[in-house]
Amino acid sequence: MRQLKRPRRGALTLGVGLAMMLVMIALALLAPVICRFDPLEQDLYAFLRPPGGLHPFGTDQLGRDMFSRVLYAARTDLRIMALAEIAPFLTGLFLGMIAGYYGGWVEWAVTLATDTFIAFPYYLLVIVVAFATGAGVHGIYITFMLVGWLLYARVARGATASLRESEWLQSARLMGYSDWRIIWRELFPNVLPQAVVVLMTDMAGLLVIIVTLGYLGIGVTQPTPDWGTMIAEGQNFMTTAWWLSVIPGLMVVYTGIALSFIGDGLAEIWEN
Repeated sequence: MRQLKRPRRGALTLGVGLAMMLVMIALALLAPVICRFDPLEQDLYAFLRPPGGLHPFGTDQLGRDMFSRVLYAARTDLRIMALAEIAPFLTGLFLGMIAGYYGGWVEWAVTLATDTFIAFPYYLLVIVVAFATGAGVHGIYITFMLVGWLLYARVARGATASLRESEWLQSARLMGYSDWRIIWRELFPNVLPQAVVVLMTDMAGLLVIIVTLGYLGIGVTQPTPDWGTMIAEGQNFMTTAWWLSVIPGLMVVYTGIALSFIGDGLAEIWEN
């Protein structure tokens, strides 16, 4: 009975996560249509207005509409999150599969690199690299191209190594299949599900890092709306204008929960 329930539970979790994520993506994409105000437009006569009326999320200390700023910040942060994951995901998956399949010095080199970097606190490593590359979106991309592939390489190497001596893989070799065909036609479909589940979890972590870098002033730079900078700007008004920091923070939590649901749902479905 349990085996019947797990896929259904996984499908439900996946559906909820996808629905939540699609809502956030739709709001971000439709921000120019939905929003009445420009996110950079200042109105000093309407500063620090609480949520309601023309300003569903209130206004900030410069009279800028928070609803517009939150949705435009979603456009910025979600775009960075998605684009910053592409190169590390593909690079880590490729290197991990090559290392896991061939073993030897290739596996030793990749394992040494991943174990060495993962031994350091990940957030500290990212912040140090971000400081070195400079503030701004380009710094975020460079940072994750340098360190983001490590997790995927570790997962792909372990999954590939566990399948390297399997009977069906030995049969493929006896049939004369080339190494590249075995890797991409036989191993890749078996490694990809695990990598995708890790991708969902890592995207949630990446979003937190993007927001953290913005909060510290070394991420997305002004005047571009960003959840991290909005939280930082609003912390001085927590007792009088709670919405300045709370609403952007809730957007981060909402997106993280959606990505976690997607990852958990896929894991439960693919386990069966």
